[in-house]
Amino acid sequence: MKKLLLHSCCGPCSTVCIERLLSSDFEVVVFYFNPNIEPLEEYEHRKEEQKKVCQHFEVKFVDCDYDNAGWRDFVAGLEKEPEGGARCKKCFEFRLLKTAKYAKENGFDIFATTLSVSPHKNTIVINEVGQGVSGRFEIEFLPESFKKKDGYLRSINLSKEMDLYRQNYCGCNFSKKKNL
Repeated sequence: MKKLLLHSCCGPCSTVCIERLLSSDFEVVVFYFNPNIEPLEEYEHRKEEQKKVCQHFEVKFVDCDYDNAGWRDFVAGLEKEPEGGARCKKCFEFRLLKTAKYAKENGFDIFATTLSVSPHKNTIVINEVGQGVSGRFEIEFLPESFKKKDGYLRSINLSKEMDLYRQNYCGCNFSKKKNL
């Protein structure tokens, strides 16, 4: 059984990912690193929902520091990019760099991300970023599209069953403005 570190953007998206990974015989640990989420109260709310999901599936939860300033520095100059553009790619990279580093330093065999469950995210870009990051840390990345086989719909249904809060924007203030 491979030990997999799953970067999770939020509890609702993680539901179907955890369910599928556990049925694929992975030992799953959820890694919550999302310094893009603003404001801090929203970040904390999503973190609590993620903990509920981890308890439901009986998987371990790793809580990372909220490094919004570091994230803002990493995406600096891309503030006016459209949602889904270069800023989002940099955001994926920032979060997956931290995930891969943690996975490598803590004895994981492989890492993955829940980001590909969203119909609003480009799975090809996410997997390209993940593969690139995996090479830098010499740890395997699981290129997955969790939205396949009605993954997103399943995540919605599981979220309802678990009575989870589902946010209406990706996380950063740039995506929030798009959805107002």
